[in-house]
Amino acid sequence: MPEPGRLRDGLHYLAISVVLFGGIWPVTKAALAHATPLWFAFNRAAMAGSVVTLLLAAMRRLRQPAREDWPSIIALGTLQLGGFFALAHLALDYIPAGRTAILANVTIFWLIPLSVWLLGERVAALQWLATLVGLAGVVVLMQPWAMAGADATALLPGYAMLLLASLFWSLAILVTRRFPPRRPVLDLLPWSFGLGAAILLPLALWREPAGGIGWESWPHAAFVGAVAAPLGTWATIETGRRLSGLMASVGFLLVPTLGVAISTLWLGEALGWDVLAGGGLIGLSLVLAALGQARRR
Repeated sequence: MPEPGRLRDGLHYLAISVVLFGGIWPVTKAALAHATPLWFAFNRAAMAGSVVTLLLAAMRRLRQPAREDWPSIIALGTLQLGGFFALAHLALDYIPAGRTAILANVTIFWLIPLSVWLLGERVAALQWLATLVGLAGVVVLMQPWAMAGADATALLPGYAMLLLASLFWSLAILVTRRFPPRRPVLDLLPWSFGLGAAILLPLALWREPAGGIGWESWPHAAFVGAVAAPLGTWATIETGRRLSGLMASVGFLLVPTLGVAISTLWLGEALGWDVLAGGGLIGLSLVLAALGQARRR
């Protein structure tokens, strides 16, 4: 059980993380009315990298990465930031922000089977159950039984992008497990964000040569790039350091919950039974996975 001061600080960081990350997808969806997805994603990575560099410099923690840090930097930069950002932002052209907030967090059903296959980890029965429950939640959200109409099938590219994005995120986590960095992950973020931006820039130039960010969307871009992405990432890391794995996992369920709430109240997105049931199943899968991990210890 964390000591009281550590627990209090952890809950403060959790609240910051939930508020910032819970608001990212609705804000991004609103911004894409006057911005193109890949240019918005590039701005998010580049601006976040600049802010976190200044933050670490102010903390006197800006250092050259060690040799052991580079596998994590490359994995985070190419997969979790470059690949995930590109696919998740493009998916918002097809999928409502509330569903994106949920489906962007379904790493669980990728992470557990891949941990067994690639890392040879032993997985508790509760964690396998978590995988199946999470997959059921994805199926409910995608509603394959309703895919006969043209409107429904038009959503398929967006769903495919989000599932691939969550796979990229899961692979990045596996790399950091297999090749743990010497320095704290926060210290690696300037390099990882820089690598992600370097990947997103040519993609934006190639796919959106006439794209960009309109002046109406710059307040959204500034919030996401300069505030939510760097400070939310920092708060998430600090939360993980101060709270137990179970408490942090359950607490982070508030991120998609807040995303759905903001999407419903601000963007007027429908809150149907599928969003409630699918989101609930994915949330339950994370709780089961955390319980399984706790029992293994």
